[in-house]
Amino acid sequence: MKKKKSAKRNIIEWLIIIGTIAVLYFTGLYTEVIGKMQQVMLLTGLMQPEINIPVSQQQNADYNFSITSFDNKPLDFETLRGKKVFLNFWASWCPPCRAEMPTIEKLYSKVKNEKDLNFVLVSLDSDTAKAKRFIKEEGFSFPVYFLNGYLPAIYNSGTIPSTFVISPNGKIVSKEIGMADYDTDRFIKFLKGL
Repeated sequence: MKKKKSAKRNIIEWLIIIGTIAVLYFTGLYTEVIGKMQQVMLLTGLMQPEINIPVSQQQNADYNFSITSFDNKPLDFETLRGKKVFLNFWASWCPPCRAEMPTIEKLYSKVKNEKDLNFVLVSLDSDTAKAKRFIKEEGFSFPVYFLNGYLPAIYNSGTIPSTFVISPNGKIVSKEIGMADYDTDRFIKFLKGL
């Protein structure tokens, strides 16, 4: 026969749980902890990015916006017309963004020398110093940018992370709203085949 827990023990257990959550929240560690938990979910292989949107559903990319690089150099997105673009919108305070970034870094290291393939990871952090600190602490080498002005409607999904792959002919051929594991042979083959 199972012994019933005392009311005092139940209260102590709930106080420990609530206290732990409060400490994580007020120290800001909850973002990192949740991000690490979501990284484990990505390891299952169940969260693969959508590739090869049917031609009838492909939308035209919008090149009419400007970004600034990590080292404060402006870039007109229009200069990427005619090239392959891996475009990702993220923020340092977003756990799913933090979870997928290691997979993007691995992907980048494998395909960074691919002809006419450009990685554009746009931070939506209002505090650019915080985003820069996060990228440096994690040791990511992919190109990071900050938005100058508005974001074209085609990319404004209302959710981050959001990732778009743009083909050389200016079509959005892959769109992933939410986190995914980009370091897969299937996705690498897809990028190289554009």
